[in-house]
Amino acid sequence: MDKVVSSPQEAVADVPDGATLAVGGFGLCGVPVALIDALLEQGARDLVTISNNCGVDDQALGVLLYAGRIRKTISSFVGGNKELARLYLSGELEVELTPQGSLAERLRAGGTGVPAFYTPTGVGTMVAEGGIPVRYDAEGNVVATSEPKEVRRFGDQDFVLETALTADYGLVRAAVGDRHGNLVFRESARNFNPLCGMAARVTVAEVEKLVEPGQIPPEAVHLPGVFVQRVVVVGAEGKRIEKRTTRPRRSAATPAAAGTETTEA
Repeated sequence: MDKVVSSPQEAVADVPDGATLAVGGFGLCGVPVALIDALLEQGARDLVTISNNCGVDDQALGVLLYAGRIRKTISSFVGGNKELARLYLSGELEVELTPQGSLAERLRAGGTGVPAFYTPTGVGTMVAEGGIPVRYDAEGNVVATSEPKEVRRFGDQDFVLETALTADYGLVRAAVGDRHGNLVFRESARNFNPLCGMAARVTVAEVEKLVEPGQIPPEAVHLPGVFVQRVVVVGAEGKRIEKRTTRPRRSAATPAAAGTETTEA
């Protein structure tokens, strides 16, 4: 039952060329950066990634993009990555765009064994009707587009059929994990990480803190260990800020405006 491995490199050593990866995180929050960097070093290529976004320029999944390792991405947001745009428009990368909530539910469905579901999201748009460019050629011509999806009426509303997503490997990052693979995610890192962990045949979790079995209350577990095959301890290092916004700190000599309170970090 002890699922702890010694290093990120050992954790992803068997990921083959052509594997489909479900990768947790949102922007740069909750991204399994140690596992991604180890996969870059390992050398697997022709990968298909399922993630909310495909990293940012040269960070997170962006490092695999820059190295030419990703063949296709299934994502809901790709606007923060100039290299992705270049690869997509030059015909070097397939992009399957999926509405964010639908992407989350497709992963959850894959993890629970539900093959498909109906949703109102995308009805009356190219999401349902097809025609979204999936691949361009080197001259910038569209050579493949999304297919139309089944639309069915329930009551007085139309719904589009979305299929479940599963992956060969899930790469996730948790704040706390135990040796049995039970995981706890911190705040917004919880949005896609549990879903990616559920949807994969082999899920690898990098954790900031490792505890012994029984130390995480059952009601506090966000992803049960039954979904997790490997755990690697990485500490808190590697957490990155996507966009830093600061403002001048109020000096002690500058009084606060009347009727306001201030708190210094």
